[in-house]
Amino acid sequence: MDAGSTGEATTAEQAGADGTPLRVTATPKALALIEELRGEYGPVMFHQSGGCCDGSSPMCYPVGDFLVSDADVHLGRVGGADFYISRSQFAVWRHTHLILDVVPGRGGMFSLENGREKRFHIRSRLFTEAENQALDGACKL
Repeated sequence: MDAGSTGEATTAEQAGADGTPLRVTATPKALALIEELRGEYGPVMFHQSGGCCDGSSPMCYPVGDFLVSDADVHLGRVGGADFYISRSQFAVWRHTHLILDVVPGRGGMFSLENGREKRFHIRSRLFTEAENQALDGACKL
């Protein structure tokens, strides 16, 4: 899926201060939901595992409730929240810019947005050749 299908631009810059492309950004809807959850739960973080069922959706947890390990890769921050992906999923998606969005529906069973009739959703686009070259060496497996 591409970011254009939402009709909304991503809110984060497409590149960091050093010019390196960002691996994950968020739509205004996602940033608003992050802020809502942070108001209720305090600091939050995301994990994208790539498994089936709930694991195929980005999961939002209070900081400290989900322990990351060497099996995870830190992609960046969205709305002040760290965003991690499983190392095996990163190997597949390493050439993909992830865009955190919100769509109608139920969230993952253990994800903080569950029960709000809206859920986090990943949209994506492939990095350009120039972006891939700029990212070469970043987030190595």
